[in-house]
Amino acid sequence: MNRTSKFIASAVAVVALFFTTNANAQKLGIGLNLGIPTNDGYNFALGADARLQFDVSKQVSIPVTTGYTHFMGEDLANNVKVSDYGYIPLKTGVKVFLDETGSGPYALAEVGAAFGVTENSGTHFVYAPAIGYAWSSGLDLGVKYEGVPVGGGTVGQVALRIAYGFKL
Repeated sequence: MNRTSKFIASAVAVVALFFTTNANAQKLGIGLNLGIPTNDGYNFALGADARLQFDVSKQVSIPVTTGYTHFMGEDLANNVKVSDYGYIPLKTGVKVFLDETGSGPYALAEVGAAFGVTENSGTHFVYAPAIGYAWSSGLDLGVKYEGVPVGGGTVGQVALRIAYGFKL
């Protein structure tokens, strides 16, 4: 199955999930991710995402996140250039608010697939634990680690996510 077919199949599965869930409320968040890579060869990571969040209760939500992440390669010693690495993540997980109002501090854990868009990058597992703070006004600030095991190592980043969310 080629990359386009996998992406379309995943998108269809996500849409089916959206229409069959019995969650009480839905929120959509749009975010910008600014990351510091945790491994040599990359000097910065930049991404954007859209997160659809289904509230199971005031304190527990099920997020489904997609977007684009791009690692900027750097020049190493001996004229060696590390190629840029970009991928489209498709993740789901659980978000738990520590305050019973459904805003304030939270912990988040997501897993899914990273569909590589740069040459020979393939599809890999992606995981992203995070902590953050969501205001009732819609502003959401979070810090996450996102890792993509590739070959014998992991392409990872510690990122700041700045987002705005609104109820659907």
